[in-house]
Amino acid sequence: MKIITGNANKPLAEDIASFLDTEMTQCAVKRFNDKEIFVEIFENVRGEDVFAIQPTSYPANDNLLELLIMIDALKRASARRITTVIPYFGYARQDRKSGSRTPISAKLVANLITTAGANRIMTIDLHAGQIQGFFDIPADNLSCRPVFLKDIREKHNIDNVVIVSPDVGGVVRARSIAKKLEVPLAIIDKRRDNPGESEVMNIIGDVAGKTCIIIDDIVDSGGTLCSAAYALKEKGATEVKAYISHGVLPADSYKKIDESCLEELVISDSIEPKQEILQSKKIRILSIAPLIARAIKRTNSEESVSSLFL
Repeated sequence: MKIITGNANKPLAEDIASFLDTEMTQCAVKRFNDKEIFVEIFENVRGEDVFAIQPTSYPANDNLLELLIMIDALKRASARRITTVIPYFGYARQDRKSGSRTPISAKLVANLITTAGANRIMTIDLHAGQIQGFFDIPADNLSCRPVFLKDIREKHNIDNVVIVSPDVGGVVRARSIAKKLEVPLAIIDKRRDNPGESEVMNIIGDVAGKTCIIIDDIVDSGGTLCSAAYALKEKGATEVKAYISHGVLPADSYKKIDESCLEELVISDSIEPKQEILQSKKIRILSIAPLIARAIKRTNSEESVSSLFL
């Protein structure tokens, strides 16, 4: 087995290699003067089971192209099997036609990865589960759920917790957490009555006097999340926290989080956090390296990874 990574999230890849008790495969990802990407692998990978770890986070296009070129280099070096481990699958929010003459970019990216020569995909909490069907190769969609469940049980009084879905589309994800914890579920119904007007949020469920934990897959600028926290507080929630799989979070977004009524935002390290995010008073990061390492080990030994979805 070989572990290789590009520039997108080296700390996560190194942590995964450490859990697997193996060394990172040495390679170089360089840029020519015109920013053209060049990948060179310094170790023999012929006949090896190779796991290429690379989230397609910011800058999404550069990191995606690094991954594609890395796959091509591994294929031409006669790797036996190439599994692309994409902790954060960029372009996943473009999983359908949102209007006339718009692309389905998630399908395009899936085609690119498959055509480049990947034999298998491993990712975490896809924005929409059906994206697995965009790939013509096996695709494992792992979940941060086990990591979040463990942390919620350790940090909170479960008897006073309500799990909250920030919108109707995220109900399945939030319900699975609520079911495991055996706690109630609430849903935020948000809409704009007129273009340009702020969102009107209605809370479906009883949150008064409760600790509300919002569950979602992606937090971007954090604006909607902060508005949701305010709406829950208005309905009597004693405190509001959020567990989000992928923290896209632009560098200055921590200010919005720190100044909001949200008590805490917990994210995974699927995307390498910027220094400003690490300095935030309210943002905490959980490692998913052990989860991915277990999935890689089972894939390498041809064992089932289905228990990691539970």
